[in-house]
Parts: sequence; C-alpha cells; structure tokens
Amino acid sequence: MTYSFPGAPRGIAPRQARLGAEHRSTLVCVGLVALAVGVVLFALLRAPMKDDLAWLLWVARQWLRGEELYVDIVEVNPPLIVWINAIPVMLADLLGLTAKQVALPLFAGAALTSAWSTARLLQGTGPVFARPGPVFAAIACVLLITPGVEFGQREHLLVIAVLPHLAALIRMMEGLPVSRGMLLGSGLLAGIGCALKPRYLLCVVMVEVAAWLHRGFRLRLAPFMAFLAAGLYALAIVLFYPAFVERAVPLALTLYGGTDSALGSLVLESWRLLLGLGACVLLTWRTPRGSAASGVMLVLTAFAAAATVAMFLDGKNWFYHRIPALIAVTFALLFWCADAVLQRRQPIRWRGALMGVALLPLAIFAANVSGRFYERLVLAVEPDLTTEVRLEKLIKKEKVRSYVAFSEWIGLGFPVVNNTDVTWASRFDSMWALRGELWRAHRDGTAPEEWPIGRWVVQDFMEGCPDLVVVDRRGEAMNYPAVLSQANPGFAAVWARYQQIAVVDGLQVYRRQGEGCGAPAGLQ
Repeated sequence: MTYSFPGAPRGIAPRQARLGAEHRSTLVCVGLVALAVGVVLFALLRAPMKDDLAWLLWVARQWLRGEELYVDIVEVNPPLIVWINAIPVMLADLLGLTAKQVALPLFAGAALTSAWSTARLLQGTGPVFARPGPVFAAIACVLLITPGVEFGQREHLLVIAVLPHLAALIRMMEGLPVSRGMLLGSGLLAGIGCALKPRYLLCVVMVEVAAWLHRGFRLRLAPFMAFLAAGLYALAIVLFYPAFVERAVPLALTLYGGTDSALGSLVLESWRLLLGLGACVLLTWRTPRGSAASGVMLVLTAFAAAATVAMFLDGKNWFYHRIPALIAVTFALLFWCADAVLQRRQPIRWRGALMGVALLPLAIFAANVSGRFYERLVLAVEPDLTTEVRLEKLIKKEKVRSYVAFSEWIGLGFPVVNNTDVTWASRFDSMWALRGELWRAHRDGTAPEEWPIGRWVVQDFMEGCPDLVVVDRRGEAMNYPAVLSQANPGFAAVWARYQQIAVVDGLQVYRRQGEGCGAPAGLQ
C-alpha cells in the first residue's frame, strides 16, 4: 500500500518509488564494481607480478636512471609502453612504495575511468544504455576481470584507451550530440592506445567502415586525430629514438619469428574467440538493419574482427594477444542479450535459438576466464607455492648480488629481480633471442652475423659475473651451457667454476665458487 500526504501532487509517490529503485540499483552497481576491484587487486598484488609487466617496470626504472633504450637494454617494443610504466615508477619513489603497488591500482583506475566515460557517452543511444550505472558496472567488470594475470599488458591498455572512441562513434551514428572536445580527446586517446601496437589502427579503420555501412559515408574528425596521434608518435621515435629503428626493429624481424606458432595451432588455440566472433557476425546479420542495436553490433563486431586479424598477424599463441578481440566480442554478446530481453515485444524469428548462440560463447568465456583467475587467487593466498617466490627466498638466503637465468621464461628474471634488487647480468629479459638465433641458423643454414646473440649473452655473463645462475632444462629446453660454450669456447672454462646447489621446481640452480669470472678467449 502506498501512502501520500493530503494535497500532494498525484504521481509523487510513484516517482519517489522509481527514484528509490534507481538509488538501490546504483548502490548495487557501485558495490559490484568495488568488489571486482578489491578481488582483482588482492589477487594481483599478493601473487607474483606478470613477467612482462615486471620487466617493463624494471626497464622504465633503468631508463629513468639514464640507461639508453635499445642500446643498453634490449627491448623490441616501441618506447610508449616504457614511458607509461615510468609514471608508476616515479610515483612509487615519491610515495615510498614499490612500482607494483602503484602500477596495478593506476591501471585499474584507468579502466574505471574509461568504463565511466564510455557509459556516459552511450547513454541515450538505446534502451540498453538508458542508465549509465549498470552499463558502467558491466564494462568495468569485463575490463577488470577478463585480462586475469595479463592485467596491464599493452593489449589491455589499448582497449581501455579505445573504448570512449567507440562510444562516441556509436553516439554520433544515432544523431546524438558529442562535444568537439570529446571527439578530439577520444580520437587522440584511441590513437595513443593503438600506438602501443600500431597494427591495431586497422581497428580504427574498420569501425569507421561499420559506421558507413550503418548510416552512410561520412568523414569524421576523430579517426583523423587518432592517425595524427599515431603519426606524431612515429615521428618522435624516428627523431629521438633512432636506435629503435636501427636496432630493435631489425632484431625483431630477424629473430622474433623463433617464438611464432603455426597457423593451424593458432587457430585451434583460438577456438573460443573464433566461436564468439562467429556468433557476433550471425547476430549482427540477424539484427534489424538501421536500428540502434544494429549500429552497436556493427561497431563492436568490426572492432573484434580487426583485432582478431591483428592477433593472427602477431603469430604468437599468447592469451593476452587475444584480449582486445575477446573483450569486444564479450561486449557485443552481452549487449545483444540485454537488447533482446528489453525488446522482447518485437518479433524476432528464432529468438530462443539466437539467444543460445549468444549465451554459449559467453558461458565458455566465463568458464575460461574464471579458471585462469581462480589460479591467480590461489597463488595470492599462498604465494610461497610459486617458483618466483622460492627463487627470491633462495637469493636472499645466499646473499646474492648478481643473478641471471638461462630460460625463455621471463618470470625467472622478472619479478624476481624487482623484488630482490639484485643486479641482472644480461641485456636480455630472457633467452628468447638466443632461441631466435638458433632458429634462424637451422632455417637458413647459418646464424645471422649481425646478431651474434650467443656471444653477447656470454659477454654480459662475463661482465656481470653473476653469483647465482638458474638453468631451465625442463621439457624440451636447450642445453644452455653447451650452446654458449659453442658460441664462445672460453665460456666452458668459466662455467666450470659454478656448482649446482639446489633444484627449484625442476630448475637447476648454480652458485659461483670463488671471486671473479676472468675473460674467456675470443670474447667479442
């Protein structure tokens, strides 16, 4: 029963009830996002940091200390990601915290800001986006949870940067006003985001094509701003970081193919994404042409398709390369389901079957992401179970000053080095380049003379003279001491000074006996 005061205007009580319901909905959305932020940060801050992010934070610190990118430190990524990671490093020094403690909340804040801006831009473009609160909560949770341990990777930051641009495009497609500042800002931000991996500029082109298919050909300023930002960034690299063009790019082109996956294997490993993308294409085709829902589906599906192509061009069977396409597919499927429920009075043939088409990939995505995230939660609760923490304890116990790991797994070096402050005795983050040299030698019959990786690894080893060395001989890993001795015969004599002192999760741990390493014959 509803009560109202005598003389009160009719309709106040229902309006108050509606406002109360909206208030409760807002509280639920805020609580859901707060829970997601708390769980994600707990898992990521407690468990060992992802190796790629730990390496980039270390590189950023060395760069801030005066080391020269692409000369003193071997890195194949353009400098933007190093500049970004330099921000939490500087803030951490000011606040007396670790870079990890600043970087992860900072990236989470960027995700929340992007989600809120996107939700506000989408408001009014259709029934699904009538209220920004639930939309913000959905976008934020997907951005926070989907990456799992890959939180903060370039692909993740790219999506965070591009989302407001997509929302502004959808808003303009429906004839709704967008301020010039928002258009310029979202376009610039999208360009900066795509500059993290320039081939993703293909996504900017594809969403514009989707907009033309929906509302006809029309030139917009925002995509030009995106390409302008990317172009200025490329010019800055050429002018201020010529070593990237002269050293990093040729190195990557020559050796990075050693970590490529065969196309068939990549297709099989990407079956979840391809299933979801296929569902998006079908649902976009079945959505009434010219409707607001059709525009949203076209934009998200076009972005997902272009991101999938970019992922295949990378040629690596790494989960985080699928993040942009996976998030776009997730948004598209969630939107279609929500729109189908809200528009249930409209006749849609095969509604139930199409709903199943949308829900099946979502369920598979949820199971996969939750499984990956659960593994991280377990490590957060018991971090001592991890290889990284066990190595860190051994390093501290042995009072190690310098350290190196012979492995293709970056995690044996980073975050171990970040958390122990030992000196890393290599210019490489891992032995991927050595593998690339051997791959090229096997493919071409001879190793590339301009990239004598084995000799460089030996040179760094001799100059760094590490107290402790981890050798990864698990599975099909190469015999690193033998390979390096072949690259420089003097290495064998020096390696004879090292004795195995432990085995950690199948990894052989060696300690140097005596002082100094000497200079192997033929060192170059």
